[in-house]
Amino acid sequence: MPELPEIEIVKRSLFKMINKAKIVNVKINNKNLRYKIPDTLSKKLINEKILKISRRSKYLIFHFKNKLLLVHFGMSGKFLIVRSKDNKMFKTSFYYDLNILAKHNHIYFFLNNGLILIYNDVRRFGFFKLFENIKLKEIIFLKKLGPEPFSVLFCIKYVQKFIKNRKKNIKNLLMDQTFVSGLGNIYANEALFRSKIHPLRQCNNLERKSIKNLIYNIRRVLKISINQGGSSIKDFKNAYGKSGNFQQFFNVYGQENKNCSRISCKGKIKKISISNRSSFYCNSCQN
Repeated sequence: MPELPEIEIVKRSLFKMINKAKIVNVKINNKNLRYKIPDTLSKKLINEKILKISRRSKYLIFHFKNKLLLVHFGMSGKFLIVRSKDNKMFKTSFYYDLNILAKHNHIYFFLNNGLILIYNDVRRFGFFKLFENIKLKEIIFLKKLGPEPFSVLFCIKYVQKFIKNRKKNIKNLLMDQTFVSGLGNIYANEALFRSKIHPLRQCNNLERKSIKNLIYNIRRVLKISINQGGSSIKDFKNAYGKSGNFQQFFNVYGQENKNCSRISCKGKIKKISISNRSSFYCNSCQN
């Protein structure tokens, strides 16, 4: 599933290509995504100008006048862009064959700048929700989300208050979107490694110094990933078809049985399952 850095990169890529463009037509090939697309979506978006493209957690938001289109990519959703005059494709998919791509192209947004924005989703776990005359913070999908990792609200005091009396391991806490939004399995693993914290450690046992270090490393791995273009695990590419490079910097994720990357450590990377998710850690320097 695309995490915060991947969605942020898509947002930035789309902003450069389609921000301020007007939707002149919408073609829906398959309404059956996670939530069925209503018949009224096309009519309500035609002639709407994209005023802004933003991100909240793992959601992408298109801002129109008095309307907000919320997009979640699910496990394999992605946007493709085609230039209509010559069918040049700016690939965002792991699947490069146009014929294979077309099979999973579910929505086409035709824009007045000659570009076509296409939503492609092999597994169809993604979804689109249109909201009218509502503020972003009032959208039901966003109401219970915790602060963004880069927000000043995500601070030592906030974490201390949140974890007080909570009997939960730190890995599951980081995956809890009501605690901090946008963080997923890859970056939780990497942040815990950099912080020398075992993923099964109880969160209410973290001292102030460890919390400060963890906040710093969460932000650091996310920032590095954004700068490197995302992690490109399986499906993800940005709006120019470029793969991310952050996977080259993985210290623990997918590194099972390899030596710890810390020069001073003689440990091995181990893999365990926590809440049905693969977790990776060093058996020596993470405690």
